[in-house]
Amino acid sequence: MKTKTIICAIVLLLGCANLLNSQELLDILKQEQKDSARYVTPAFKMTRIAFGHSTEVRAKGVLEFFTATRFWNFPGDRSESFVADKVTTRIALEYGITDRLSFGVGGTTFDGLFDGYLKYRLVSQGKGQKTNPFNITLFQGASYNSSSGSIYSNNASISSDRFAYTTQVLISRKFSKKFSFQVTPTFVHKSLGLNASDNKNFVAIGFGARYKIGPHMSLVSEYYRTLNPVESFDTFDPFAIGVNWEVGDILIQLMLTNTRNMVEDTFITQTRNNFNFKDPNLHFGFNATYVIHFNNKLKN
Repeated sequence: MKTKTIICAIVLLLGCANLLNSQELLDILKQEQKDSARYVTPAFKMTRIAFGHSTEVRAKGVLEFFTATRFWNFPGDRSESFVADKVTTRIALEYGITDRLSFGVGGTTFDGLFDGYLKYRLVSQGKGQKTNPFNITLFQGASYNSSSGSIYSNNASISSDRFAYTTQVLISRKFSKKFSFQVTPTFVHKSLGLNASDNKNFVAIGFGARYKIGPHMSLVSEYYRTLNPVESFDTFDPFAIGVNWEVGDILIQLMLTNTRNMVEDTFITQTRNNFNFKDPNLHFGFNATYVIHFNNKLKN
């Protein structure tokens, strides 16, 4: 009888020790998971907010086909069309070289600009004790003005005079499931000014926001403040407000904006109209983005 009692006591003690040890391991596992990075879903659904870039970068093996159109009327009696007197279109492609690095090229009909850019995701927002509160993406773009009727045509004696360069640090945060906000410090260099008194280097800061109003719909707005604007003619800060509609791999954007330009160095430094309802200041914008997955595993 004593032997059975001793054996039962030993088994009970071993069971308690095993339970305590298992609990300790579970606590360690929970602590490791708590400290590990858990990335937040993207702050913006696509690579652009309105006319400017967002912190999002296309994943490796994903091709983005982007088109943008702006419509506007001439003032007063100059208006000749029922819908719009003038239309400009931009077509661009962006491809994910890696999950962090993407490359894009595009062309615009209004100002004859051809441009290319690189985007690199430096930091992703995450949850936990040892993660980052922001998304940070680096952007470097360059454009070439090819138009024969360009505002630079009388002075641009060599091809290099027609180049402009834009450097940006895109910083965003997803504050909730519905609201995201972005700040974009920007530096623009133009090889040739419009006038001898004009700056060749410009400093600006952009602000963008997205608010989700439904499963597939959100409101977006974007604004850039140029700290040292062009002096030879009046310019205004570009602003846009619009609606995004998501349909699978297609994103449609409808917006009202005061800028006709769609490349960073031009809409930041050369927006000639204020944001109001007087012709030709307010423009209707339509953007369409289509995503092609060359790797089906990414889509799944």
